[in-house]
Amino acid sequence: MLNYLWLGFFVIAAIAAVIRLLGGDVEVFANMVASLFEMARTSVDIMIVLFGTLTLWMGLLKIAEKAGLIEILAKLLGPLFQRLMPEVPKGHPAIGLITLNFTANALGLDNAATPIGLKAMKSLQELNPVKTVATNAQILFLVLNASSLTLLPITIFIFRAKYNAPDPTMVFLPILLATSASTLAGLLSVALMQRLRLLDPVVLLWFAGIGFFIGVFVCISVGLTTSSYYLINKLIHLLWLENTSLATFSSLVGNITLFGIILLFLSVGAYRKVPVYDAFIEGAKEAFDVAKNLLPYLVAMLCAIGVLRASGALDYFLELIRQLFHFFGTDTRFVDALPTALVKPFSGSGARGMMIETMQHYGVDSFPALVAATMQGSTETTFYVLAVYFGSVGIQRVRHAVGCALFCDLVGVITSILICYWFFG
Repeated sequence: MLNYLWLGFFVIAAIAAVIRLLGGDVEVFANMVASLFEMARTSVDIMIVLFGTLTLWMGLLKIAEKAGLIEILAKLLGPLFQRLMPEVPKGHPAIGLITLNFTANALGLDNAATPIGLKAMKSLQELNPVKTVATNAQILFLVLNASSLTLLPITIFIFRAKYNAPDPTMVFLPILLATSASTLAGLLSVALMQRLRLLDPVVLLWFAGIGFFIGVFVCISVGLTTSSYYLINKLIHLLWLENTSLATFSSLVGNITLFGIILLFLSVGAYRKVPVYDAFIEGAKEAFDVAKNLLPYLVAMLCAIGVLRASGALDYFLELIRQLFHFFGTDTRFVDALPTALVKPFSGSGARGMMIETMQHYGVDSFPALVAATMQGSTETTFYVLAVYFGSVGIQRVRHAVGCALFCDLVGVITSILICYWFFG
């Protein structure tokens, strides 16, 4: 499927570029070529950052593995993952790593989530009988990463605060509902394709527990309502952090959590007589084997995405949607937020730029800006996740992974629009 998808990006870009050229845009092909080289350079920049963080976390995870922490997590989550990933043996280290990855994603700890996820994907690859074809377990793991259930969308709050939103956290509940919907859609779509038994009592019990936790989280959030930002700032002052912004406070909490995880790995490793330095070096060396496979996949995917964006194809698609809804006489305010949704599967930074542009143009608390912020937090960057996670282990045939991941994106977008009409419409 990736072969047709990748080729399709270039074909669509070429058609859109010809249309723009006939319309008088003589720079369109120059922009597309420039985008090719720019995205190739961006791929290398991403690779360098990933290599450093991957080396760090692969070393720390080796300590956690030797200390038995990964095994403990695997045993705790074993009954659930036996139903969701039946081909993964009970107590396999991949289950513990997957749990750590989901936890880091939920807490918004991106610096830790990706390296842990790559380690988990490598662990799943060890069970793969055909190394170039994605297994059911790998597909489920990737799709759930693409949907990216996030409980604390701190970055979005920071941008809203930067543009003087009276209540930066106002989109918290819509984002939580939208990202929950996209994650559920991803799970259900994969379960349908793989014929997983989600009605199993153990699975239902786990889902009920997770639903209860999210429900409590939502109730607390509703209790805070529009005063949440001011209550957080009040808490900051009580903690003697005078003149500290929400962004700094959020960063502090995230960094304390992240460093706490590192200290947990080291302290438990030392308690269990693990030679922590030697274990770290052993794990860090593994990072090279994972990282060296990434660059070709990143260059291929990001260059195709760059050409597609530079050709104006996304702009034509956006205008088509606008005209369609105008024809049916439907409220089209949400269309002004769609650039964020259209770019998000291809580029996280690009979608962030679209969200900021919407905030600047329409106002930070305008309906399009609120919808764009909710869309930004509803899912992850699908094609980047696909290139990085499958590229790290050399997967070439992705089977139903792309379809299920794009279905998550679609559900996230539609849910974001509907929820924003419900909350702010």
